[in-house]
Amino acid sequence: MIAPVLQTAVFVLSPARDEVLLIHRNKCTDDLHYGKFLSLGGHVEPDEDVLTCARREVFEESGLVVADLALRGTVMWTGFGPKKRDYLCFMFRADSFTGIPHGGNEEGTLEWVPLNDLTTRPMWDSDHLWLPMIFDNTPAPFHGVMPYHNDKMLSWSFQRG
Repeated sequence: MIAPVLQTAVFVLSPARDEVLLIHRNKCTDDLHYGKFLSLGGHVEPDEDVLTCARREVFEESGLVVADLALRGTVMWTGFGPKKRDYLCFMFRADSFTGIPHGGNEEGTLEWVPLNDLTTRPMWDSDHLWLPMIFDNTPAPFHGVMPYHNDKMLSWSFQRG
């Protein structure tokens, strides 16, 4: 049996729907994600549901208030990182927001990245396997499992619909 850490990941689309707001984790050299571009999001707190967490994390990390959150899928990472932890991440796309994003936080800087440039940004290699499903037009969410050994993906499987 596993007892995963619950997380959210939110991909905020620009009003023209051609860019996504990402955080470039470029401030803490001892960060496991140092140098990589990631979605906004984080850990679910004991007193909140995943939607509340997603909205809170986006506001904390960017200053934006998101609406129209669409659950695009889930990914279960097992054995990830030096502590070999299990994570269940709820992946959302935010199609609208209010506010103006600030520059970032103690983890990194915010950047609007063109959707057609996502593959050129430093990310976890495995992100490219599920990232297209965040932005496609298929209504059914995907649900995947991605076992890791430290920082190396071992396999990937998913179902949709």
